[in-house]
Amino acid sequence: MSGSGAAVAEPARIDKRAARRAFGRAASGYDRHAILQREVGTRLLAHLDPIRIAPQRMLDLGCGTGEQLAGLRRRYPGASLIAIDLALPMLVQARQRTPWWRRTLSASAPLLACADAEKLPLPASCAELACSNLMLQWCEAPAAFAEAARVLRTGGLFLFSTFGPDTLRELRAAFDESGGGEHVHRFVDMHDLGDALVAAGFVDPVMEMETLTLEYSTVEALAADLRGGGGRNALPGRPRGLGGRERWRRMAERYETRRRGAILPATYEIVYGHAWKAAPRHTADGRAIVDFHPRRTP
Repeated sequence: MSGSGAAVAEPARIDKRAARRAFGRAASGYDRHAILQREVGTRLLAHLDPIRIAPQRMLDLGCGTGEQLAGLRRRYPGASLIAIDLALPMLVQARQRTPWWRRTLSASAPLLACADAEKLPLPASCAELACSNLMLQWCEAPAAFAEAARVLRTGGLFLFSTFGPDTLRELRAAFDESGGGEHVHRFVDMHDLGDALVAAGFVDPVMEMETLTLEYSTVEALAADLRGGGGRNALPGRPRGLGGRERWRRMAERYETRRRGAILPATYEIVYGHAWKAAPRHTADGRAIVDFHPRRTP
């Protein structure tokens, strides 16, 4: 449900090719626009503070330009790290964060892989920690959760942040009111994400939500941050063809009605979650796994 109590439409499937192109184009200037991503990433890693875990291998799913890599490395210096992103130009930027001499001489440099989080090129049970900052909204959550469960060892931790349904509510409403078609993605509710985690084989899910508001002087400044952060419309039914300027003009007029003095607000609902990979209940051929424990004698 959204903050207004109205039902939220089922999120549409993302056009992965469009998303890959958008993030590829944004890669070189991404860090200038990724203010929200950096802040949420810092808050996400802080969730590890009370958690006792000593991973040997960890994964950064949707690593972008590699902002999270140093923070993960500081927390777990003895662990190997694999960074994965859908857009190759993002990985090129991430690679530059590690000096060339360390990439050449040190085994501690992260391995980089260009792949979809729904189809990871990794063997099963290969890591103890998987972390994902603001990436899941570009995936089918059940598929991404199932793949995270596959590559984690039993007892491994999956930690993530993503957007909730109230994200960019002002922009969505302005487009709706102007008759501009669907321009803003629909995001999955926190409780549905928790259910999907359990269905994928995780246990003890912990879900939290907070609302962050960014302030802009103009709609154009908001749009620049969205484009610069790769946040272009990747819905299969996105409007195409002529008329884009007129649609934008009508939307901007409606957005202006939300102005608060000198600023235009942009709301983001941030969902944080973590859960543990449960022991499998069935074999690969569908047979149930039953644990027998010897009875204790008095």
